[in-house]
Amino acid sequence: MPLSSTLPAEADIRTALAGVNDPEIRKPITDLGMVESVAVHPDGVVEVAVLLTVAGCPMRDTLTNDVTAAVAKLAGVTGVRVNFGVMSDAQRKNLQTTLRGGQTAEPVIPFAQPGSLTRVYAVASGKGGVGKSSVTVNLAAALAARGLSVGVLDADIYGFSIPRMLGVEGRPTQVEQMIMPPQSHGVKVISIGMFTPGNTAVVWRGPMLHRALQQFLADVFWGDLDVLLMDLPPGTGDIAISVAQLVPGAEILVVTTPQQAAAEVAERAGSIALQTHQRLVGVVENMSWLELPNGERMDVFGSGGGEAVSAALSRTLGAQVPLLGQIPLDPRVREGGDSGIPLVLSDPDAAAAKALSGVADKLAVRQRGLAGMSLGLTPAARR
Repeated sequence: MPLSSTLPAEADIRTALAGVNDPEIRKPITDLGMVESVAVHPDGVVEVAVLLTVAGCPMRDTLTNDVTAAVAKLAGVTGVRVNFGVMSDAQRKNLQTTLRGGQTAEPVIPFAQPGSLTRVYAVASGKGGVGKSSVTVNLAAALAARGLSVGVLDADIYGFSIPRMLGVEGRPTQVEQMIMPPQSHGVKVISIGMFTPGNTAVVWRGPMLHRALQQFLADVFWGDLDVLLMDLPPGTGDIAISVAQLVPGAEILVVTTPQQAAAEVAERAGSIALQTHQRLVGVVENMSWLELPNGERMDVFGSGGGEAVSAALSRTLGAQVPLLGQIPLDPRVREGGDSGIPLVLSDPDAAAAKALSGVADKLAVRQRGLAGMSLGLTPAARR
């Protein structure tokens, strides 16, 4: 039994707990009001009462391990007991207000605000089957691996596939009217597939699609994202129009294959920027070629589609729309989508992974700007 003089002070314990982040919100549990009480017993056992946002929180074990590890490092601690309670309605409302920066009004779309620093890329295609979702998840994983804070919004309500392709198994946690998105490979993810039982089809008309997209943008607690990737459904329908209305600053990234027929459709998808006044960040040509064992390239889907789309959109918009990359055809991209581990993570040296990482590099170097950032300057006093 340690002497009383060697027992840790409550202030030291709370300082240690400040280094423990909530697994879903990614903020210190002390800042979120989750630490209800701390007790130090004469035998050196520290008892910490933690308030969960909801009963049956799936991250209970993670919190137990993290709190125990943080407190056990302090001198004089012989053991740690973590007890859990659940926040009251009032406490959850306070938490919601805290996460929204003190605002109690109706939620707004943070990415549509003038001071937003998040780069939003709407990944579009003219038709399905060009690998748009595969490109999206690999770009997200590659950007997150560079240390950026990344989110993916699966805006393909009818054909959602992002949760499987990123290996997301958990479901969102709701705190009052705020939704905490699950994370995988360092990427925050939200999809209608997380709210439907089994493999149930979504049968909605346009207004419901718009409302779902609005909720995903406003009600989900994304935190301070560097990049938000939105995986759009093929074509220029309701969702593409809603994105332009809800997040007018979103930039369009067009995905096509080398096939001329696909390129023509992709060109139409990109030209929507003329009507919505959005910026086209560039074109990605997927499934560009298949590299044979002898080193030769087989143009399975033809060639030149990406360059054709880039040139046509540049002429149409009167501004350069670059071809950001050509992604070789690789069965491992499909395998990664089925297993939930993107190719850029499972085999970063593969030719397709390097090409995808090259596109991510071009997107990552674009600066967030200085709007809203603290420059650490102190005004000089007048003399």
